[in-house]
Parts: sequence; C-alpha cells; structure tokens
Amino acid sequence: QPQLVESGGGLVQPGGSLRLSCTASGFQLGDYIIGWFRQAPGKEREAVSCISNSDGTSYFADSVKGRFTFSRDSIKNTVYLQMNNLRPEDTAVYSCAADGAILAGPIQAMCQTGIWDYWGQGTQVTVSS
Repeated sequence: QPQLVESGGGLVQPGGSLRLSCTASGFQLGDYIIGWFRQAPGKEREAVSCISNSDGTSYFADSVKGRFTFSRDSIKNTVYLQMNNLRPEDTAVYSCAADGAILAGPIQAMCQTGIWDYWGQGTQVTVSS
C-alpha cells in the first residue's frame, strides 16, 4: 500500500544542521505535491515547506526561510529537507505528506490548509545545547 517513511531526525546543537529524508513506496513522489510539517510539544501542526513539481512553485514558512531547503531524488523516490542554522524553536516532530491533486491555487494555501493523501509517521528533531 502507498506509504511515506521519514528518517534523519535526532539531537543537534543550535546552529547545527540535519537532513531529513522522506521515502515513498507504492507511488511516485514526482507526480505529487509534497509537504513537510512539524508539530512541537503543546503546539498545533505547522506547515514548514511545500513544493509542486507540476509548476515548480514552492512555499517556505517565514520562520525557516533562508535556513531550510527542499530537494528530490527521483531514482530513490525520496525527498529531503535540509535544515541549517537550527534553533531550539525548531524542535518538533517533522512529518512529510503527499497529495496527488492538481494545484488549483497558491501553494501556500494548500500547504497550510490542504487535505493530504498520505502522511509519514514523523521523525523527532531536537535542537538543544
């Protein structure tokens, strides 16, 4: 069955970097809108970044702009979230999601309020000294 699996989380000091992976099985990520989300303890889920392969548009939350980047490896059917200059407030469970719908509006709206077809289980990122 279609599924997503995240990996790459862990403990990192402030200012450090991590790269999260999201690997799909049962479907091709290249045909889907892909998003990264995070949920910190006691907080609601937050959209971090989303990208549409069909039109090349992307969205990054203001809190991560200039620090996080998004990339794909079509052969491995995997997407990556490179996180640099990490801050304690980046601590959260990070999840990837995918949706096969055609993007009908701004990707920011889809990223923040859209209904996603598939979700990964999440990977913990802890930024602490």
